[in-house]
Amino acid sequence: MATYRLAALFMLASSAAAAQTLPGDPDQGRLLAQQSCISCHVIAPQMLQGLDDVPTFAAIARNPATTELRLRVFLQTPHRPMPNFLMSLSEIDHVISYILTLRR
Repeated sequence: MATYRLAALFMLASSAAAAQTLPGDPDQGRLLAQQSCISCHVIAPQMLQGLDDVPTFAAIARNPATTELRLRVFLQTPHRPMPNFLMSLSEIDHVISYILTLRR
């Protein structure tokens, strides 16, 4: 019985650690955002310019509804008025990682 409890605790700890792992490289994501998103979004807290009606990356990150899955779906789905950027899956991982680091 104790063995099962120990295994269950190990599995919970492993899944919690995996849940905190970012899907990509946040530094690469910041660079990609500077290349593709900066014309409309404030992508870093120290930036002051961006379009008034466009959420900042920090605001997106702080939204309780923002999850890795929601960001992934959003970035892979064409939607107006945002331009249809074509990013690879690894580039999307990087941008998601960058956005999620802005929660801190």
